[in-house]
Order: sequence, then C-alpha cells, then structure tokens
Amino acid sequence: MTEAEATTDPARERLRRWRLVLGGDAADGTGCALSGQDAAMDGALTALYGKGDKPRAGRDRSAGLGTSAPSVARWLGDIRTYFPSSVVQVMQRDAIDRLGLATLLLEPEMLEAVEADVHLVGTLLSLNEAMPETTRETARAVVRKVVEDLEERLATRTRATLTGALDRGARTSRPRHHDIDWNRTIAANLKHYLPEHRTVVPERLIGYGRAARSVRKEVVLCVDQSGSMAASVVHASVFGAVLASMRSISTRLVVFDTAVVDLTDRLADPVDVLFGTRLGGGTDINRALAYCQSRITRPAETVVVLISDLYEGGIRDEMLKRVAAMKASGVQFVTLLALSDEGAPAYDREHAAALAALGSPAFACTPDLFPEVMAAAIEKRPLPVPDGG
Repeated sequence: MTEAEATTDPARERLRRWRLVLGGDAADGTGCALSGQDAAMDGALTALYGKGDKPRAGRDRSAGLGTSAPSVARWLGDIRTYFPSSVVQVMQRDAIDRLGLATLLLEPEMLEAVEADVHLVGTLLSLNEAMPETTRETARAVVRKVVEDLEERLATRTRATLTGALDRGARTSRPRHHDIDWNRTIAANLKHYLPEHRTVVPERLIGYGRAARSVRKEVVLCVDQSGSMAASVVHASVFGAVLASMRSISTRLVVFDTAVVDLTDRLADPVDVLFGTRLGGGTDINRALAYCQSRITRPAETVVVLISDLYEGGIRDEMLKRVAAMKASGVQFVTLLALSDEGAPAYDREHAAALAALGSPAFACTPDLFPEVMAAAIEKRPLPVPDGG
C-alpha cells in the first residue's frame, strides 16, 4: 500500500497507523506493508525499540543501533527528519536509557547531532567529570542553547511579575499620579460616591512607591543536585541568573548533595552555574539549610526557596527545627518538590507533611508558575499552590 492510497482511504489509514505502532511483527494482524517515508520512519523506530520480539530473560529486547557512533549520528539525523521536536526528544531520552548511549555523548560529532533540551543538559551535567576537553566546548554550546531558549521564554515575565510585587510592597498614601493604584483607591473611597455626578471623590489615595535603588529583598535558592533533580537544577540556574539581574533583589544560589556549594559568584552566567554542579550523590538538606541560614542578615526581607524531593540523608529533626526557626524570625520559606514541567517526582511524603504542618506546603512548580510563587512570597501572601500540590 502506498502512502497516497492510505491517506485517501480511512480504513487503510487506520491500518497504516496501527502498523507503525505495532512494529510489523508477523502476528500484528494488519497485513500492511510500508514504503517510502513510512518505511524509513518504521526503520528508525525499530532501531530503537526493536521489532516487537519478546525480551529475552535477563536482557532487553534487541535493537539496531549498536554502539557505533556514525550509525547513531545517522539515526539522530533521521529521527529529526521524520518526527517533530517533542517526539525526537523522547526518542533521544529512550535511546540513552535503553541502549546505554550516554558515553557516546562525550564525542563532539554526537553532540552536534542531538536535539538540545533540558533532559539532554541533565545527562551532559551527569557526565561532566568524565568529559574530555575535546568535547567540553561543544557540550557548553549545547547547554548554552538550552539556557538561552529558557531565558528568552521566562526572563521578561519574571522581571515584570517580581517588579510589580516589589512596587506593591512599597505602598504610599501620597503617590504621584502615575503611581496611583486606581483599583484599591476606588475600593477604599466607595463611601464617597456622588450619585448626582456618578463619580467617586477619592479622599484617600493609595499608590505604589517607586522601588528604591537599594536592595529591597533577598532570595536564597537552595537546590538539591541529586540525580533525580536534574531538570530542576537547570531551571533554578536560569531563574537565579534572572533574579540576580534585578537591582532590587539580592540573590544567592546554593546547590547541595552531602556537600554544600555556593555558586552565587557565577550567577552572571547560568552555564557556568550548571557546570559548577555535580549531579548525583546523597542528600543532606539540614546541612544545606544551616549554610543558608548562616547567610541571612535581614530575615523579614528574605525568601528562602528549597527545591528538593525531600529525601533527607542528614538529621531530619534538625532540618525541621531549622525551618521553624527561619520562619519564626520572619523568613518566607518556600518548598518546591520540583521546578520543571514534569510534575511532582517521587518524594518523601512524611517530610512534606511535616513541612506543611510548619506552614510551608511542599508542591511541584512549573517554570511558568514560579514567578507567581515568588511574587506571593515577596508580598507575604498565600502561595498559589496548584490543585493536588
């Protein structure tokens, strides 16, 4: 059956799609043969997922990529030709997981062939210590592309949202005309409504004070760099750089496993931040929070954001006491189980419940929601916790 025939006959089109899904095993029941681009797409899928044979005991089913860098590079080019970017990224992830191709990413020609995304960046960062110098610059270029795409998507809205929050935090009763908050002013003066003139006479103006040039808020991002948090580390690095670029916010970025590393001096370039992380290893949240707590000088003007799946390898009770002490001193404490588009990861529910009891509900946060979460924390109002968070 040709592709043209299939697209003009709905029944044949269904068979064609099922044939691509089922993989052409003798028992697939479609009786449908593929040709042209369909055959090429099927070949690319078969190379990764096999021909539908049952897995042999103790091993995955066979696949056709082998360990040859040239053949993998050709395959990467093929899937970018036949599939949309979102599908390509899933297939790349599956190839790394199923076929053990992570080490091939240490070759420059392979890096040039892949579709760059957050997950690929996470894989590269996990290979950072094993990366040869010949590959490092290519890897940095791949990481920079992903970082720049994220910054373009997130930076403008983040700055606008947080600038508004900072301005609202500096309300004044004698605002200049351009600084009047008309919604609040009208609400506060409704009792002065004049029916004959159909207008409100504002006896009391409410407005925004202009954000001072000095630092108004301090933000501490405390990020778990265990392997499961790779996407969160990438997004936190980008947001850290955006926040650091705002004059009214002093930003500190701390990453941790069983050790604690302060990467604040690298915030001008999130790529430098990412290559300063070390994905994998254990977790000592208490130790990381102790470091962050020691750097807080203005607790009432500080927001601490802990990004972690809460699997604590340190002293649990001390961790909770430390959070309670920071909150009692006036710190706004935010707990994010993840900062990514992937939803909540596996996490320690007991620790999450304990933090919620302290007034810091733990929830997964998407990059698009993060500016709103930070604005709420800055204004000291309830956080916009997603349903089920």
